[in-house]
Amino acid sequence: MSTENELNTDDWEVIHSYTRAQAYQDGALVDVTETAREAGLLRNTALTAAAWAEAVAWNHGGGQDERGRLWDVVFMAYMKIRTTRVPSSELTYELYRVPNVEGAEEPELITLKMVIGPGDTLEPVLTIMLPNED
Repeated sequence: MSTENELNTDDWEVIHSYTRAQAYQDGALVDVTETAREAGLLRNTALTAAAWAEAVAWNHGGGQDERGRLWDVVFMAYMKIRTTRVPSSELTYELYRVPNVEGAEEPELITLKMVIGPGDTLEPVLTIMLPNED
């Protein structure tokens, strides 16, 4: 029985939905599940395109590559989960990375946010993003 102030959503029509699978196809999400599992994260894991560009992308040679930078991102996410005392569906964490800018050499601290939520079939999935994304 509902009260006057409650909304009954049973008869609502979905106007538009955007699935995780579509986000992978569009490039809005980058699937990093394999590397994340190697680092200890047991859920399907993705980075937003913006988080990838900021923390993983690398095209300047030298002693860095995207595989190593990705490892840092997912391993630090794993460490944050392991050291968090109060469970939460959203956590922020920090790591150092050299900016993907020609001539950059000094690591800078960045903050990333990870969110666990339902995937396309309601399975728990992990998404790593920039703090201003949702």
